[in-house]
Amino acid sequence: MTDFKRRNFIKILGAGTAVSNLPACFSKSAQAAARPADFYKVEMQGNARILHITDVHGQLNPVYFREPNVNLGIAEAYGRPPHLVGNKLLADMGLSKNSPESYAYTYLNFEEDAKQYGRTGGFAQIKTLLDQLRESAGGKQNTITLDGGDLWQGSGTSLWTRGVDMVEASNILGIDVMVGHWEFTYREDEVLSNVALFKGDFIGQNVRVKEDALFGDDYYAMVEKFDGRGLYDEDSGHAFQPYVIREFGGAKIAIVGQAFPRTANANPQEFFPDWSFGLREDDMGELVEEIRSNESPDAVVLLSHNGMDVDIKMGERVAGLDAVFGGHTHDGMPRPIKVKNAGGGECWVTNAGSNGKYVGVMDMDITEKGIKAMNYSMLPIISDWLKPDAEMQAYVKQMRSTVYSDKIIESRASKFAYNPKRVGKTFDAILNEKLAIADRTLYRRGNFMGTWDQVICNALRHEYDADVALSPGVRWGTSTLEGDWITMEDVMTQSSMTYAETYVAEMTGQALLNILEGVADNLFDPDPYLQSGGDMVRVGGLDYTIDPRQSYSKRITQVTFDNGETIDPEMTYKVTGWASVNNTPEGRLVWDIIRDYILAKRDDDMVLRLPKINHPTLIGVADNPGIADYPGKLVS
Repeated sequence: MTDFKRRNFIKILGAGTAVSNLPACFSKSAQAAARPADFYKVEMQGNARILHITDVHGQLNPVYFREPNVNLGIAEAYGRPPHLVGNKLLADMGLSKNSPESYAYTYLNFEEDAKQYGRTGGFAQIKTLLDQLRESAGGKQNTITLDGGDLWQGSGTSLWTRGVDMVEASNILGIDVMVGHWEFTYREDEVLSNVALFKGDFIGQNVRVKEDALFGDDYYAMVEKFDGRGLYDEDSGHAFQPYVIREFGGAKIAIVGQAFPRTANANPQEFFPDWSFGLREDDMGELVEEIRSNESPDAVVLLSHNGMDVDIKMGERVAGLDAVFGGHTHDGMPRPIKVKNAGGGECWVTNAGSNGKYVGVMDMDITEKGIKAMNYSMLPIISDWLKPDAEMQAYVKQMRSTVYSDKIIESRASKFAYNPKRVGKTFDAILNEKLAIADRTLYRRGNFMGTWDQVICNALRHEYDADVALSPGVRWGTSTLEGDWITMEDVMTQSSMTYAETYVAEMTGQALLNILEGVADNLFDPDPYLQSGGDMVRVGGLDYTIDPRQSYSKRITQVTFDNGETIDPEMTYKVTGWASVNNTPEGRLVWDIIRDYILAKRDDDMVLRLPKINHPTLIGVADNPGIADYPGKLVS
């Protein structure tokens, strides 16, 4: 850990002792609806309480986040949560329309409800709620708090501090155990530094040290620097603890960790050259059996970043799991999916959404004979309904007052993330820069094109005068309401990553078609174990038709450019993009390109207008309960 990290963040932690004179960081909505009585009251229904958050993506402050109107389920996943949207989700979960729950869990009436209920999430509000839930459980000694990963990435401050801001915030929050995914997109030494700074346990049964690293001296030198972190077991090759046993509420519970199994496919391996990942279901089954035999726990739960469909399949196939606390696919599921597993027992599969919007609460009633009962609820974080915790609020304020300079921007290359025009400004001043007014709600979440995605694609095409722009179908990135200012913080929530360099290249039409088919297969393969868990690649300047029910190479048809020309597989086109997994391009960082585009394209009224959204035409899914109010064309 660098001297900067130690000095600044130790100082920041001390800021919580003098908060009485600090102004509030979070403004109240003038039209905020009144909180229903007992909305956050959860009586203890057992003796051991598990609290769960996941996929925060660096969002320390309250945000707007629109849930999807497209989340298609294919094959066995058809019509099964989480592949229900809008009114169908409400009906399946027994929730009312025009309610706080409808605002939290669906896209319905998003703009109107956002004005009524305000922002969601915020670590200061989550801390307040967690403390209440710990108290109602009889004290912290009866609870454990889990984080499902994607905690350290997704904001300007997390990028500039290399995730340290989130580690310190999670320590204040009281996270006891966590797993990872985007955490691994910092350098290995930065990951281990953050693991050392984290006061809880960082676990993962499926993260191994590669054999080449085990036979070399360099890796051992790095591990020694961090007191053995990064090599939990030399014989098995586990980089981190595969599981932990925690005793709380008079119960002994094993928590097994599962990092995102496809990390090495979805993210550049240059960041984690010595680690390998994978689903490792057989290893999981053997580990759970071993824990049951040797540790005699009252319960075994999986803390996972698999994605919900994968968790459902794993919950069915791995004997001995009582519950899965999942992440990665950002599914806000108010109730668990209950499956029968290979051992004949029942496993509850949960997923607690993203961006700090929810806290999952699992109460276990455990006796000498085992689990008598389990009760689960998920609580939406309506920010204005929870008084912000003073210590967390002060920490966030102080952290954002950090001054941007070349001394604190660390990376694999000096050019990375560093912008001399921002030197001397605080993080807060940089992020609060107003760029333009949104002509519509800008959002990203959904299987296909979102309006924020269109802004990104338009910016790339504008920068490189390209025929086509490609942008990854990631699910992180907050929403901006119609009529609100688009700020630099909004831009950073869409693009903050450690490989945000852009590229422009000549590509044949056939190569473009292959990309579309390949990503579609990752998304819609009938076997969840072969899915990547993201959404369809976003494409600017190009329209296409897709039938998700088809097999590889048969899903994509009728591909045309914005000028009406049909794609020619033999012709060469100018293609731009960013977030390259296989190599590091040399183009400008995408957030600077987006910023410059917005400033250049806003009109005299300071409004950014989007003339067209490249929504693909969808075939055969019009009756799928995972789609509603689709703005593009649906073909039966």
